[in-house]
Amino acid sequence: QVQLIESGGGLVQAGGSLRLSCTASGLPFTGAGMGWFRQAPGREREFVARINRHGNSDYENSVKGRFTISRDNAKNTIYLQMNSLKSDDTAVYYCAASNSIGDLQRAPKYNYWGQGTQVTVSS
Repeated sequence: QVQLIESGGGLVQAGGSLRLSCTASGLPFTGAGMGWFRQAPGREREFVARINRHGNSDYENSVKGRFTISRDNAKNTIYLQMNSLKSDDTAVYYCAASNSIGDLQRAPKYNYWGQGTQVTVSS
């Protein structure tokens, strides 16, 4: 059974930082594409960042230069370092894993999802 467990969310003031973690089990992690998505109240789930099995990454435009995704294959874990947080970053953040080598900016490409972790940025 595949499990993705997120942690690291919380309440932070605007301009602050948080680091999210997502630990995977039950899947061949080194071959998986991994991503972070988020969903704010009343909005659709949106792509934030992804990292493929080779370590290549990309980002949604509004987080470029502020967020960094990384992976530690020895720990079956990905991270999302979030700096210079804004109130617009407030959302539930989800970790996802994909067996696909296709467009990992699209949610349907992901096979497995975590339960989410709340990030709240106060202004």
